[in-house]
Amino acid sequence: MTLVFEELDHQATPLGDISLRRRAEPRLNGEILYEVKLGDEFLMSSLFTAAEIELAHLGLAQLNGDNLDVIVGGLGLGYTALAALENPAVKRLTVIEILQPVIDWHLHGLVPVGPQLNADRRCELRQADFFAVAINPDCGFHSEQPSRQVDAVLLDIDHAPNHWLNPHNSSFYTEASLRILHSNILPGGVFGLWSNELPSEQFTDMLEAVFRRVETHIVNFPNPYTDRQSSNSVYLATV
Repeated sequence: MTLVFEELDHQATPLGDISLRRRAEPRLNGEILYEVKLGDEFLMSSLFTAAEIELAHLGLAQLNGDNLDVIVGGLGLGYTALAALENPAVKRLTVIEILQPVIDWHLHGLVPVGPQLNADRRCELRQADFFAVAINPDCGFHSEQPSRQVDAVLLDIDHAPNHWLNPHNSSFYTEASLRILHSNILPGGVFGLWSNELPSEQFTDMLEAVFRRVETHIVNFPNPYTDRQSSNSVYLATV
């Protein structure tokens, strides 16, 4: 029997009920898609991953060296993490995800890239609140070495700098918090941020007040639901 729809997991979390499902998309000749919902909101889809992948490719292209220590904020379906691991210069990748069910999907092979992330010894999936770690001046990205700086921080959690998954996250998108983040990144390192929206002049100005160099990139991709292109954006800020 051809797969039409299957809910793979549904769990209550502090942010609301989260569910993972896979289904056949008739507009794509039955291609199997993986989708995540948080409450009644569609959170992510394996159909739209171009910008998440470009977040890693564009961010890591800014760096030199062959022993990179990289942080990814937000695991989701894993495409940013997997794209980072494609870079042989990455020697340590820590993915910080607040929701344990999302980590479990990868550990149990319920999502397509989970086995690849699990098989790569450079990759650690860590259950924690990225924002609590990133903007706490007494905390660091590596619990065993709190003062250790990293080469890159790639963030893909909120919809946009002013459209948050959780209102608590809003405290990150301030100049004071970005300065704390800046202190956790090595000189020459990079902070990259995915956004579902086009670049915000206000947030770009905020980044420029903290970081040495700031770039924004618009990533276009086909959208079969609208029969036209859709766009996400990537912010890159260099320490």
